[in-house]
Amino acid sequence: MAEKKTALQKDFFLYQAQTTAFASAFEVSHAAGNYIYDKNGKAFLDFASGVSANTLGHSHPRILKAIHEQVDKHLHVMVYGEYALEKPVALCKKLATLLPEPLETTYLVNSGAEAIDASIKLAKRVTGRGEIISAKMAYHGNTHGALSVSGNEDFKRAFRPLLPDIQFIEFNNFDDIDKITSQTAGVLLETIQGAAGFIQPMHGWLKAVKDKCEKVGALLILDEIQPGFGRTGKLFAFEHYDVVPDILVMGKGMAGGMPIGAFTARYEHMKQLQSNPKLGHITTFGGNPVVAAAALAVLEELSESHLIAQTLLKEKLFRELLVHPGIKSLPGKGLMLAPELSSPEITLELAKKCMEKGLIVFWLLYEVQFLRITPPLTITEDEIKKGCEIILESLEEMS
Repeated sequence: MAEKKTALQKDFFLYQAQTTAFASAFEVSHAAGNYIYDKNGKAFLDFASGVSANTLGHSHPRILKAIHEQVDKHLHVMVYGEYALEKPVALCKKLATLLPEPLETTYLVNSGAEAIDASIKLAKRVTGRGEIISAKMAYHGNTHGALSVSGNEDFKRAFRPLLPDIQFIEFNNFDDIDKITSQTAGVLLETIQGAAGFIQPMHGWLKAVKDKCEKVGALLILDEIQPGFGRTGKLFAFEHYDVVPDILVMGKGMAGGMPIGAFTARYEHMKQLQSNPKLGHITTFGGNPVVAAAALAVLEELSESHLIAQTLLKEKLFRELLVHPGIKSLPGKGLMLAPELSSPEITLELAKKCMEKGLIVFWLLYEVQFLRITPPLTITEDEIKKGCEIILESLEEMS
């Protein structure tokens, strides 16, 4: 028997567009720390963090303080790139101090997908070429451009024709690197493939891709929208793999739950978006001062705390606890983990059972047999134990 819908849920399904036919319509009262609360006051431990967006959990005091202080000064005042605003400038400068050369100039936008689109434009503008190479089973977002460079045809077929001159290579295939040629403007890769199963690059593969890009004059674009901002035990995941991209793309956890995206490149490259034509990329609300204040607070907290260093220790605890015959493998790095179950149906059933027991987990977009575990970096050892206990208990009930 179907549960009776509340007035809010009825309005939700009628007036607000959904992306699937099975949205849960979970009614949120409030959220704090690593918990989300429903309208009855029940606490749900959050192992999804808004799909990797809530880096510091919910309602983090440092983020709220930064937002409140900025709101009291001003909100949006002018289209991006015209006025020098304190928080956006401070955020870009802080990023430059934390990133290796030549990553020094940042363009702030509204989402990771927009940053992907803009990074493609920048690669074409800098090189004067048209071909973009991406990876099979890549996921880069759902705007027209980001969808064009995503590598799962099931999600693209209904929206063709998409952008032309997109080629695909197999992630971790050394032979496919030869497909990068003097016709290639940019090679766009997730540092760790997300929707495909949290797949890490093999030893030396990203470095070999970068070497080939340098040889033929192409730009390496790394998508750190999901693994960035400490999730893998480094500020950015590329730091694990002995490679520096020409363009770094960011989003999701960058502002601790506020909408943002960004891409960073060398100054000389980014300057080319200013002329021939002018407005090579333009965005009204990118660099919004309130969002930038939140992002700066996140970056300062990560820089001044031990949260990033603790991420790999928390990963170790997850791996020690999540041992069960129903878990076939556990790919991922840091607090970006994906237990592999026997089927998509099992994953969906497990997620439902966990929710009933007060634990929020999710699944991966392409490979639904993988359960998503991407909690806030603020997750505690006791909370990890509590959540893993619920997962194992649910698996036992299903076996």
